[in-house]
Amino acid sequence: MKKRNYDKINKMLEMPQEVYSDIPKITMIGFDEMIIENFKGILEYEEYFVRINTHVGIVNVNGFNLNLENMTEDDIKVTGKIESMDIERTVD
Repeated sequence: MKKRNYDKINKMLEMPQEVYSDIPKITMIGFDEMIIENFKGILEYEEYFVRINTHVGIVNVNGFNLNLENMTEDDIKVTGKIESMDIERTVD
């Protein structure tokens, strides 16, 4: 019942879901930059592969010269030559 009340209020205020929930938001800027909001932690980090844990799954980023920049408590930026990315769902 409590969630339903929040949904009604958020619809009226037109707030994006990633603002009031743990759902990640992934933004790609070309093939050189990716920003992941609402992440939980870094699982693996190599120059060619990054695995980032979120509240709904794991984001896998493949590429070359990958770097993690501008990390905050909720956001992380991956830069480099991004070749591909995929998401492993861990929550239904």
